[in-house]
Amino acid sequence: GVKNALKMKGTSKILTPHLIRIIVNIIHSTSDYLPKVSRFLNVAFDSSGDCLIAGDHQGNIYVFDLYTNRFNIVQRTAQACTALAFNLRRRSEFLVALADYSIKCFDTVTKELVSWMRGHESSVFAISVHASGRYAITTSSDTAQLWDLDTFQRKRKLNIRQSVGIQKVFFLPLSNTILSCFKDNSIFAWECDTLFCKYQLPAPPESSSVLYKVFAVTRDGRILAAGGKSNHLHLWCLEAKQLFRIIQMPAKVRAIRHLEFLPDSFDAGSHQVLGVLSQDGIMRFINIQTCKLLFEIGSLDEGISSSVISPHGRYVASIMENGSLNIYSVQALTQEINKPPPPLVKVIEDLPKSKLNSSDLKMKVTSGRVRRPTKSRESKTQTRILKQDLTGNFENKENELSDGLNKKRLQILLKGYGEYPTKYRMFIWRSLLQLPENHTAFSSLVDKGVHVAFLNLQKKYPIKSRKLLRVLQRTLSALAHWSAIFSDTPYLPLLAFPFVKLFQNNQLICFEVVATLIINWCQHWFEYFPNPPINILSMIENVLAFHDKELLQHFVDHDITSQLYAWPLLETVFSEVLTREEWLKLFDNVFSNHPSFLLMAVVAYNICSRAPLLNCNLKDDFEYFFHHRNNLDITVVIREVYHLADTTPADIHPESMLDVFVALTKGQYPVFNQYPKFIVDYQTQERERIRNDELDYLRERRQTVEDMQAEVDQQKAEDEAWYQKQELLRKAEETRREILFREEEKMLEQRQRLAAVKRELKRKEIHLQDAARRRFQKQQQDQREMELRRLDDEIERKVCMRDQEMATTAQDLEMRNLELESQKRLFEKAEYSII
Repeated sequence: GVKNALKMKGTSKILTPHLIRIIVNIIHSTSDYLPKVSRFLNVAFDSSGDCLIAGDHQGNIYVFDLYTNRFNIVQRTAQACTALAFNLRRRSEFLVALADYSIKCFDTVTKELVSWMRGHESSVFAISVHASGRYAITTSSDTAQLWDLDTFQRKRKLNIRQSVGIQKVFFLPLSNTILSCFKDNSIFAWECDTLFCKYQLPAPPESSSVLYKVFAVTRDGRILAAGGKSNHLHLWCLEAKQLFRIIQMPAKVRAIRHLEFLPDSFDAGSHQVLGVLSQDGIMRFINIQTCKLLFEIGSLDEGISSSVISPHGRYVASIMENGSLNIYSVQALTQEINKPPPPLVKVIEDLPKSKLNSSDLKMKVTSGRVRRPTKSRESKTQTRILKQDLTGNFENKENELSDGLNKKRLQILLKGYGEYPTKYRMFIWRSLLQLPENHTAFSSLVDKGVHVAFLNLQKKYPIKSRKLLRVLQRTLSALAHWSAIFSDTPYLPLLAFPFVKLFQNNQLICFEVVATLIINWCQHWFEYFPNPPINILSMIENVLAFHDKELLQHFVDHDITSQLYAWPLLETVFSEVLTREEWLKLFDNVFSNHPSFLLMAVVAYNICSRAPLLNCNLKDDFEYFFHHRNNLDITVVIREVYHLADTTPADIHPESMLDVFVALTKGQYPVFNQYPKFIVDYQTQERERIRNDELDYLRERRQTVEDMQAEVDQQKAEDEAWYQKQELLRKAEETRREILFREEEKMLEQRQRLAAVKRELKRKEIHLQDAARRRFQKQQQDQREMELRRLDDEIERKVCMRDQEMATTAQDLEMRNLELESQKRLFEKAEYSII
């Protein structure tokens, strides 16, 4: 398709061309003289699906907001990123794995480093975040590490032999299970908290052995897709822990590089469409049930390197082989994916009991659009996975529900699978409860506004979500306007809250579900109002006494009444002790059975918890147990409920004391007066009397306030005059202080000038003294030089005199010597003459 190049430097908006499939093509190039294209390496969506982050090979991290059509650079790491994660509990934070084997957490708003995690010795190629956003698993080729994102400390480390190697380690969606996949095709499931091995998948058939390299899991965690260097795609049922289908991709597919399920608006997590990215750079989307090729993205000329699908399934972000980033609109790619589901008219059949082999499982992918089931009764939908024979003759008209459903068949389906399909649960509940959907009657209740009893609801029940609080307030107000007793029922918010949270987008259905629950499953609850329903609690105690006398005696020994071990479960309809999935599974069974089922569920919950309850000795421990979640299998509890219902004698069975199910009437809601009217009327009269007293008090207070206001005004005027006088005095004082300050400044300046003159005089004095000292020293020096010259002259004179004396002496000696020579010759001559 046509592409619109986006130069990110100096640009503040994403330019989105009007295309059919590609809503934007992003190319990151520099604005230098010789522009260079930066290749995108990784991309990740946030939990909303409207924002994504992308990192390039230069270490730049960008945030793209597809809703506001803008982008922003949030970090420059100066090194390539190898993995990204943007679905943390704190929405503005993201994790990035870098080329130096470290993992960093940044904030997109403040653009600051939140934490720095080290511990890997090789490149991190995957980051998996827990559904709660609290934990993360980082995976490299030799190890996987579990991190606590609240403290950013490493909790566990999975080491593996180098000869085996890790392919992928990740959290199963919406669960507490970790799936580890190794290069030897072994797949293990671990408990996140204890790292206890829950199970291992068996080896695939030898006839279709594929070395797994890529994996994908549906949001409900039931189906695992695996592929590798083959055109065979293996589908595993994680509940049954067996391979149930092998899909053969077209011959042009030789290797599978990436797998990811496409979320559907109506499948509630049981995704049917799988995206398969092959070695040719084309990502093909197939329906895993019909094995039809729905659509594909990418081409041989513009191949895809990797892809990520947004959590809501509206966008596909693909990094192309040329380094650019394409964002596709799934709605434009197909018109079939987001259609509402067809009516629940599927025929369920048995599979042959013979052992399945790979040839039985293998199916080929064919091109063509997905065919939706038609409404023809002659058409027959075949289910290929774990089917059950539900054939039977159910002609009882009282079991026929609206929308073509049959209550008996639904009960058989429920007993077989333990719960209704998530995809159709709300539809089945509405049919079971036979909701009339009285829009006019409900509107008249809502139009009365917020009931005075729930004006300050947030103070008692501080709910973070303002929308949820508003829906809860409207639902409770509508119930209070419907029947006066509900304005004084303290546990009504606890009773209604789980249904409000479940049906917050449809307030009419929410109100009618709660009203139907009160009329049928809360029978006789208000006969002892405002006290708890002693009669109902007595029924529960009688059943418990029949089935577990030891546990009841333990309660009696520790002064624990049914108001502590039964009433907390009833008034909260088990919402405090069960998770969402467990609660939905329980109420699948509650709404499908007699109203006594809820009371039996209380007994079953106690019996299934007898071991920890028998170890409790303090009242606080019992209270904590019945107000917090416990490690209890809800399937076992439901099975125990059915057992109790079948084995309880008729004389103490709640079924004999409660009426059968009665639906809300069409058009107008029935009158609800199953309560001691005189008590409610008395409380209403008391409230009215208190309100009148408050009005009288308010009138008196208003008059008093007016009188006090006049006094206050007079006092205010006097105070104002006093303040004005004080202000004048203050200004006069400030003026005088200012004059004094100026005088002090002048004096200070004079002192400074005087000090400067003194310093100058001192300096001159020192200079004169120094000159005199130098003259004296020079005079002394000259005098000494003169003395030295006189001494030199004296020495020179003495030397001359000495030289003269020596010369004279030498001459005298020479003359004497001549005289002696002369005398010698005379003597010699005389001697000779004598001889």
